[in-house]
Amino acid sequence: MPASATQTLRVAVLADSDTRWKWGSLTANRIAPPNSDISLDGYLLRGRATPTARQLKEVGVTADSLREVTAVEFLRAMERGDEDQYDLLVLSLVGGGVQAMLHGLARAWDGRTKRPVVVTGYVGVVYEKLTDGLLLRHGADLVLANSRQDADRFKAVYDGVGADSDAVTEVALPFLGGDAYTGEHDPYTVVFAVQPSVPDNRRDRTYLLNRALQHARLHPNREVLLKLRSKPGEHTTHIEELPYQKLVQGKDLPANFRLVYGHMGEVLDRTDLLVTVSSTAALESLHRRIPTVVLTDLGIREGLGNHHFVGSGCLASWDQLDAGYRPVPDAEWVARQGVAAEGSYETAFDAARERIAKLLAGDGMPPLTPYYTPETAPGYLPGILARHHLGPDGTPLPGAPAADKEPGPVRQIVRRAARGAYRHGVQRVAPVIRRMGEL
Repeated sequence: MPASATQTLRVAVLADSDTRWKWGSLTANRIAPPNSDISLDGYLLRGRATPTARQLKEVGVTADSLREVTAVEFLRAMERGDEDQYDLLVLSLVGGGVQAMLHGLARAWDGRTKRPVVVTGYVGVVYEKLTDGLLLRHGADLVLANSRQDADRFKAVYDGVGADSDAVTEVALPFLGGDAYTGEHDPYTVVFAVQPSVPDNRRDRTYLLNRALQHARLHPNREVLLKLRSKPGEHTTHIEELPYQKLVQGKDLPANFRLVYGHMGEVLDRTDLLVTVSSTAALESLHRRIPTVVLTDLGIREGLGNHHFVGSGCLASWDQLDAGYRPVPDAEWVARQGVAAEGSYETAFDAARERIAKLLAGDGMPPLTPYYTPETAPGYLPGILARHHLGPDGTPLPGAPAADKEPGPVRQIVRRAARGAYRHGVQRVAPVIRRMGEL
């Protein structure tokens, strides 16, 4: 159904965490062709990181409908035909999830020329598993790159293995926005944006917490905010085994130090200095021209992700910040990161909009053809598909969840209990077992 000024563009977003729901839903709105009246249905893939109601509210994105599904339930809904009126499908999942959905959808839509335009991409900075993640996303109609640098890297990977790179489309991070920084607030506010998985050990996380507390004590006229991603027991895109809320317990907190939740954009509204190890929040901050520091205290290492910011002009340590250092970002580096601080942000999605409009206006859509197949990756692909209850050809395996009816009350209770037990095991039991193994 081609989009026009008088037609509604029906969009589905499949996401597996709060962060990916944010990216997927905002991306859908950004890349919709001009004059489209968007109807957005959200599908949350059931798993350890399925977002809670609080997390969904914090993201601040609403949908016309929102429901939790398994991979097979989603595919069966697409195959039945009651959802074939979608024009656009955004797969906002980890790489393995995208690959499974591409194969499952290819089977479900086999023989059809009318199907949604399928879009995928990354929620932020791509600093690890570049080749693996990209090849798992190959096969979508559009693979979005959040910057000029990423677009060049993506195409080089696809071309290097002989895969079609035409799907790579340069855009920008969809959640950038807000007013540009105009000057210091009263009080001057330092925000330390923490991450669930970086660093990944108690020693380093305690060190960073203590340095933030020290900064607050050294600068009593400043307000120091520890910006948290999730509450204990909640999961995000990454597992957080050592939440800062627990590390701070028992410490003598200065009066000008606080822990805060909430929408990152609202926190940035009052920020004078954004500090992080490697969070995408740094790019949000740079977009708004807020002074931004990527910490070097723990080294500049691939495992931390801060190596991505080499050349940015933003690398510094807590010692430098304590002494009053103010970073000056490198304009050329910022321009290559899709930050669009110079004002071109509104046009950053034009290429994607044009490609989608052209596909929607065509006579039909070609079949989905991922790079990985049972022939090209016979020792890798079947395992990825099996994790989502799919066979090597994308067909649901025997015993996969049915989708012909909504789960009853008892089934819903069992699901919630099982998910809660799983999260408890990942966050409470597994770390203890690992620590015992290190003795």
